Amino acid sequence: MNRFPDKTVIITGSSSGIGAATARRFAAEGANVVLNSRNAKDCESVAADLDPARTLIVAGDVSKPEFAREIVNKTVERFGALDVLVNNAGVAAGGMLAKASDDDIDRVIDINVKGVLYMCRAAIPELAKTEGCIVNTSSVSGLGGDWSLPIYNASKGAVTNLTRALALQLGRKKIRVNAVNPSLTRTDMTDGIADNAALFEAFKIRMPLPPPAEPDDIAGPILFLASDDARMVNGVNLPVDGGIGASNGQPNFLAYS
Repeated sequence: MNRFPDKTVIITGSSSGIGAATARRFAAEGANVVLNSRNAKDCESVAADLDPARTLIVAGDVSKPEFAREIVNKTVERFGALDVLVNNAGVAAGGMLAKASDDDIDRVIDINVKGVLYMCRAAIPELAKTEGCIVNTSSVSGLGGDWSLPIYNASKGAVTNLTRALALQLGRKKIRVNAVNPSLTRTDMTDGIADNAALFEAFKIRMPLPPPAEPDDIAGPILFLASDDARMVNGVNLPVDGGIGASNGQPNFLAYS
């Protein structure tokens, strides 16, 4: 398949995991790819696999509004347009809310919520020119509650509902907005779960398809939502969770932790 010839895609948080897999898939299907992490060196191993003529690294913090404008501007300067924004940058924090510090709350909300808002706001004028689309990486934790992730749940719940709201607001501009909502996926963020035998066993009990997902399992649905194959798909939060939410729509998989 070659669904994205000469299209330009920004993928935040693309130095590893889901973001890196998504970047490689877009590049393989003809897209110009803009990689992002806080440190440019972190993206170099991903960029090494891609065509330099169709790859740009823009390092910076998506939770800063000035950086959101910068990455969009540099993308358009280099490639002439922006067709797809993938908001993938994210962090997690577990534990009891009563014991969370202000820094814990700020870190998760700044990146997971403000970062998505700032990136969308900066990209919308360019996406309107190309009738482009936004794909957010939310989570099954944004569709239902978990026992031990209140701050993360709040942030991903915001992304889930922002996806719906922007789909309504931007559809008339022919900008589609959708999200993927993964469950346990093998990334740097989930190393602690994979190493926790009891918690990993809980996932195996709850998830009909054996966990964990691999980053490429999430990248495929992201590319589908960004493609013309999904031309009439708008405002969807797509669970990519192995069926963990099929029984009642409530993931709460950390009940076993």
